[in-house]
Amino acid sequence: MAEENKKRIPLWLYPETIKKTDELFPKNNCKSRSEFIEKAIHFYSGYITSGENNKYLPSAITSTLSGIVESSENRIARLLFKLAVEMSMMMNVLASTVEIDETLLQKLRGKCINDVKKTIGSVTFEETVKYQKGK
Repeated sequence: MAEENKKRIPLWLYPETIKKTDELFPKNNCKSRSEFIEKAIHFYSGYITSGENNKYLPSAITSTLSGIVESSENRIARLLFKLAVEMSMMMNVLASTVEIDETLLQKLRGKCINDVKKTIGSVTFEETVKYQKGK
């Protein structure tokens, strides 16, 4: 909306509303009371015209949460990719130095799956060393 199209109107507010506006408009990156009130009117208009009023705030919250979740999801995906690369490197180095037969490898996979399920993913290196040494 262009600045030159604005109209001056009388506005009557209670002193506590003015005080609240004066406290909040800088926090909302507004330069004036008028800008703050205009933003508030646009927000409230969206609330009123959204059909079912009780859906407006939840959709605003849902939109914000979706952004947060998407950002976290992207970060976790990047970290998992890096972890997978490191695991692949480690497996290739290990496989090039160790001879193990196919049957033992399949049994080890089954044991590892059960260990991870039982411990909810918190298998420690120390526990694995003890197992490999027969303790």
